[in-house]
Amino acid sequence: MKKSIILLGILFASIVSNAQSNATKPSKSSTTYTFYVDGYYKSDFASKPENNKTSFTNSNNALKLGMASLKVDQVIGKFTGTIDLGYGKRVEEFSYNDKGLAQNVKQAFISFAPNSIVKFTVGKWATHIGYELLDAYANRNYSMSYGFSYGPFFHTGVRADISLGGKSAFMIGVAEPTDITNAKAEVKMLIAQFSTGTKDDKLKAFLNYQGGKDKSQFDLVLNGVVNSKFAINYDGTIANIAGTNWTSNAFYFNYDPSAKVGFTLRSEYFNDSKSAVAVGTSIFQNTLSANIHFSKFTIIPELRFDNAKDKVFINKSSELTAGAGNFIIAAVYKF
Repeated sequence: MKKSIILLGILFASIVSNAQSNATKPSKSSTTYTFYVDGYYKSDFASKPENNKTSFTNSNNALKLGMASLKVDQVIGKFTGTIDLGYGKRVEEFSYNDKGLAQNVKQAFISFAPNSIVKFTVGKWATHIGYELLDAYANRNYSMSYGFSYGPFFHTGVRADISLGGKSAFMIGVAEPTDITNAKAEVKMLIAQFSTGTKDDKLKAFLNYQGGKDKSQFDLVLNGVVNSKFAINYDGTIANIAGTNWTSNAFYFNYDPSAKVGFTLRSEYFNDSKSAVAVGTSIFQNTLSANIHFSKFTIIPELRFDNAKDKVFINKSSELTAGAGNFIIAAVYKF
């Protein structure tokens, strides 16, 4: 793995050097800023915040800041530099292995595209695995799935994105261990993705992978557009940690009766019966969310019910139970 990183680094450096030496006139540049902030109120029906077993919403009967975020993309010719900063609970849990100011860096990377076929990227970036994303505005459900919460959050390393023509592309790279910015160990992860789709973009597919010593994960994301108002998405993953598997299969049913209002039902079956990630049971969760849009402002009321095979939740009497539920109302502002 170490030799692979060195070879990819040499290749990247040689391409950059060649591009700079061949430059004969100033390159066009542009800068894009993306800012958003989100907050939420959550009420667990048993008043037990510990019933939350997924990311970012571990609270009860309190107003909370999710995250304030600023992303800057600077394009200069064939180079793109991205710095993505955040403040709040989401970025704290996202960069949980980092300390101090490093924890506030969601992404920081440089990309170089010598032509329209290949692009090289070096740095820290959000994972390619899964359907859901860190930023609240990019999801239709506010709470997160089990598949997202126990999968990778980000990678640090080097990768190449290669166009295969038409709607197909391939990505391959070498990264530090999952969710690590700077690892001391020699162990690295191989990451990859194959993506394709139909000409009309009504069906898209992403086959994702990460693998290294004692850890691997295969993930399939399918995006299907039925018509202008209805879409179905799927995210299925199987992960192996030191010989023990956990799996997640999630469907997302999106219905948009108008441009101002949309509804999403997420149904997920998560299985960790062998305690690969210390949940120790299988859980079927259903989350119904509405997205009510007011220009750049979105309100997300949400109902969620989790039902487990075993008693892993807590009821109002502080007794173990197999079910839990909660209500969230969230607000997201993006410009």
